Amino acid sequence: MQSARTAFWDLLRKLLGGKAAAPPAAAPEPDSASPAADPAPTSADAQNRARLLGLRDAVMGGWYRAESREVYEGFAVGPEDVVLDVGCGQGMTAHFCARQGAHVIFADLDMESVGATARLLAGSPARALTPIVSNSDPLPLPDSIATKVISMEVLEHVDDPGRFLRELARVGRPGAQYLLAVPDPVQEGLQRQLAPATFFEKPDSASHRIRGLSSGHLRTIERKGFEDLVTSAGLVVERHGYSSFYWALWFAFFWACEVDFTAPQHPVLDNWARTWWALLDTPDGPEVKRVLDAFMPKSQVIVARKS
Repeated sequence: MQSARTAFWDLLRKLLGGKAAAPPAAAPEPDSASPAADPAPTSADAQNRARLLGLRDAVMGGWYRAESREVYEGFAVGPEDVVLDVGCGQGMTAHFCARQGAHVIFADLDMESVGATARLLAGSPARALTPIVSNSDPLPLPDSIATKVISMEVLEHVDDPGRFLRELARVGRPGAQYLLAVPDPVQEGLQRQLAPATFFEKPDSASHRIRGLSSGHLRTIERKGFEDLVTSAGLVVERHGYSSFYWALWFAFFWACEVDFTAPQHPVLDNWARTWWALLDTPDGPEVKRVLDAFMPKSQVIVARKS
C-alpha cells in the first residue's frame, strides 16, 4: 500500500508539473559511536523543509488537490472557468488555477505582488491572464464576469468588509462559486498578544511590511460573523472549514524569533517544522491534525455560491 508520505510526494509532483525534487531521505539511525558524523543542516535545508511542510499540511487539509482540480475541497477549477483572485499576494493560488487552464484575473493593491504573480504565471497553460492593480473599491471589471472568485486573508484588512463582499458578488456570474478565508478568531487573539501593535493598525501604503508580513489586520472576524457577512452579500454558504493549526502556532513562535518572514530561519521555527512533519508521519498524525485544525486553525474558510 502506498504510504502517506509517498502519496504526498506524488501529489506534489503533479501540482508542480512533475518538477518536484525527490523527497528527502529518511533520517539515518543515530550512531552513538559517531555523534557528529552527519553534516549540520544548512539554513537552505531548513527553509526548503518549511516550504515542503507547508504544502504537505495544506494538501492534507483539503487544499491544492491536483487530481480533482480543487483549490480547496468543494472548489474545483477547470479550463472553462474565469477565475478572479482578489488579494493574490505572491500568486500560489492563482498559479494552481492557471495550471488548470483557466482564464485567471489576479488583483492586488500592491503592485509588487501583482508583478510577482505575473512572473510566476508566465508560461503557464492558463487560457488567459489579466493582471490588475486596484484597491477593489470598486473592481475595474464588468458585472458577472467570473465563474470562480477567490479572496483569502483580505477581509480583515479592508475598511468595509460588507461593501467589499458586495463588490465581489457583483462581478460573479449567477451560480459562481466563492472561496473566502480570514484569520480564525482564536489564533488572531493570540497574535494580538504577541505581534507588534502596529501590525494591527492601518498602514500608510499597500507595500508596508512588518518583518516581511503585510500589516493592517484591522479587525477580528468571528466564525458566525464571517458567515453573516457572506450571506449579507447575497451569497449562500456551502462549506465552512478550518485550516492549519501548524501555521497558527508557527506565527506565534515567529514573533519571538526576531527573523524576517522572507528568510525565517531560527531553531525554534526549524524544530517546530521538524516536529510537525514527524507527527504527520505517525499513524495517528492525520487525525491529530484534523482535531487541532478545528481547535485552533490559522484560518477559517468558506466556500459559497451566488444564487
